[in-house]
Order: sequence, then C-alpha cells, then structure tokens
Amino acid sequence: MANTDMKNIPERDRKVTWHPFTHQKEVANPLNIVKGEGVYLYDEKGNKYIDAFSSWWVNLHGHTNPYIAEKIYEQAKTLEQVAFSDFTHAQAVILAERLLSHLPTNQSKIFYSDNGSTSIEVALKMAIQYHQNKGNPKRKIIAFENGYHGDTFGSMSVAERNVFNMPFSPFLFEVALIPAPFSHRVTSLRGSAKQSQSEECIALLERELKDNDVCAFIFEPLVQGAGGMLMYEPGPLEKILKLCKAHCCITIADEVMTGFGRTGKFLASDYLTEKPDIICLSKGITGGFMPLGATSCAGFIYEAFISDDKTKTFYHGHSYTANPIACAAANASLDLLEKPEAAKQIEMISGFFQQMKNKYENHAAVMECRNRGTIFAMELKSPEGTSYLNQLGKKMSAFFLQKGIIVRPLGNVLYFIPPYCINRSQLEQMEKCTEEMLSIIDKW
Repeated sequence: MANTDMKNIPERDRKVTWHPFTHQKEVANPLNIVKGEGVYLYDEKGNKYIDAFSSWWVNLHGHTNPYIAEKIYEQAKTLEQVAFSDFTHAQAVILAERLLSHLPTNQSKIFYSDNGSTSIEVALKMAIQYHQNKGNPKRKIIAFENGYHGDTFGSMSVAERNVFNMPFSPFLFEVALIPAPFSHRVTSLRGSAKQSQSEECIALLERELKDNDVCAFIFEPLVQGAGGMLMYEPGPLEKILKLCKAHCCITIADEVMTGFGRTGKFLASDYLTEKPDIICLSKGITGGFMPLGATSCAGFIYEAFISDDKTKTFYHGHSYTANPIACAAANASLDLLEKPEAAKQIEMISGFFQQMKNKYENHAAVMECRNRGTIFAMELKSPEGTSYLNQLGKKMSAFFLQKGIIVRPLGNVLYFIPPYCINRSQLEQMEKCTEEMLSIIDKW
C-alpha cells in the first residue's frame, strides 16, 4: 500500500527523488512547499515566500488562481484525454485560434507538444524537413552564443557547449554559433567577459549564409534567459531576420520564456517588424498549471508537408499532444491575460523595474542592470571563475529566502520575473531586500 503520510517529506525526498539542475553531493533537504496562493508559496511550517521567479518563469497569474483551477476542474469532468491524431476537441481548436490571433499574421498553424524543449524540437524538425520536402535538403543551423533552448538532444545541439550539455557533446549535431548583437559588455555564466557589437554579429552571419547548406537560424528574441538574462535591442535582430530570409534560411523564435507578456508585449517578436517563420511557446502558456508546448509556423512551411508522397508527412507526436485539460488551462490563462487589468499590471511591474534599473545601475557592486518588461536582472561584479559565480548565486538565494523571497540566481546574475498579480508593496519588499544585500555583499 502506498505511504500517504505527509510527515518528514524533505528527509524522505532525499531518499527517493532526483531533482533537476541540482548538484547531488552537496544537496540539502529541499524546502517542502505545501501551498500556493497568489504571489506566495507556503512551506510546511507556515512560512510564506514571494515567488519572485514565477516557479521557473511559468506562473503568470499567481498560484492556484481560482479561475484557472475551476476551468481545469470543469474540463476534467468532461474529457481528460484523447489521442490527437484522428480526433480533435474544442479546447485545442479554440486555443489554436486564439493563439494565432495574437501571433504575427504570417503564422498559420499550431502544432502542440508538451513542454518548451519539445516545442523547439518540433521547430527544428519542421525546418529540416521543410527543405527536404522541397527537394533541397540542408544541414547547417545557426544559433547565438550563450543561448539555451532546452534539454532534448536537438534543443541541446543548438546551444553553446557548456555545463548544461557538455557530457553529451559527442552526440550533438554541430551548429554555427555567432555572438548575439549586444552593444555592451556581457559576462557569460562561465565567467568570460567580452564585448560583442551588432556589426560583428551581422558580419559573421553574412559569412555563414554564403553557405548554401544553411537550413535555419534559431534565437531567443531580445532576452537570453538561462544565459544570464542577457538583453539586446530589436534593431540588429531586424537586420538579422532580413538577411536570413534573403537566403531562404528559416527563422525560429524561441519565445518559450519571453512569450505571454513577459517583455511587455505579448511576444518579444512584437517589437520587430520582420517576423520569424516559426515561433515556439511554452512556460506561461497555461499560467503555470499544466505542461504544454506549442509551435506555430508560417503557411509556406506547412504547405511543404501537403503531398501525395507519404514520406513528406511530419511524423512527430506525443501521447499527450493537445491534452484537453492543459488546453483548458491555457484558454483560461488567456482569458485573464486578455483582460485590461493584466495589461495594467504588466505596465506597473515594467515601470517599477525600470526605476530599479535606473537606481542601481551605477552602484559600486553592480556591473550592469537590465530590464525588459516584467524581467529585471542585476549582474554583480565578481572575480572570473565558475566556482565563485555558483557560490555567489547560492549565497544570494539563501539571503533572499531568509527574507521571505524565493529567487534562483544565474551565477552572479540576480533576476526577478514575478507573477503578474504581484502588487507594488511586494515589489518594494523585493527591492528592499536587494538594497540590504548590496550593503553587505562586499563581506561575502
């Protein structure tokens, strides 16, 4: 019989579970979260914590949002799952229609999967098979340095070789990496500082595009999340997309983190006039309630798969593709996101973080402050070296946790990406904690 006793969960956890992105030798008992409500998470002792990173960037409207929970409950009583091959259901169709109404007008179809990594995998396979189906197979894929696109083999392949994927490097396909078009000094999580100008990026891209074997270009628009919340401006990306399209190179926007209002607009791509050919979505798509991924594509890509030749079929799928409960959660999340109140909250958070950026960007302990919409990042000055950066991140995390705030720094980069339900008082609490940390950080 299953043990349903709720006692000693952290100690029992260490014996039976393997947590992601966690060094196992020095792993401590995890914090046992028993409840979520709004911007707060509660542990087993009744302590409450502001979830300042939206539980890995997925929670848009706050924990256990009653509206989304009710819609999930209603759907679970009606239809919980159906194979999405020869069948369909209303929640998937309605969600696809609604997503397309928010996406650039060149997007024509939605392909469902079950998380961010698989949405990327779908996009890569679409791009590769598109050229194959057109009778002109191509192999080379271009991506930005410092990029991160997921943990499946395809998504790992299109990222820079680093701590996330190094053990699998011999099994990953090669990509052409070019620097992202930063106009300022950046420091990667490996501790190497460099200056990257947009001109250099575009020159290297032009060189790569001279090769007729280029299949696709994949990028995180305006914000490289796991790379350290590194940010760049729309202008250079416009030039990059134009160059790619001139060379029949399919452009793939990884909006897994930046989608659903995170950058101040529905998509980061909404800051661009040139639009990507394929867009990948996940994380905030269900408001943090259910796993779901979606990959949209332009009409010309979809048309390349319509043929009497069955080998041109897109043979890709997942058991839980377009799961009705997940789609119901996504539709409920969109209901909330489309309300004027959500836009006002996004504007308020964006303005608050802009003020924080202005306040701290010249602080003696700060290398750079970055802000785009509801994302705020503070890169702290530190000696080079991965070991120190990791220790600094742990110290920041522990410091904030003692103050009732959950953060997950990326090396020496402290960032905030809160749920949209957060209020100004809670944001001020986060800023106060930041101020206190900066006042003592030189003693760490």
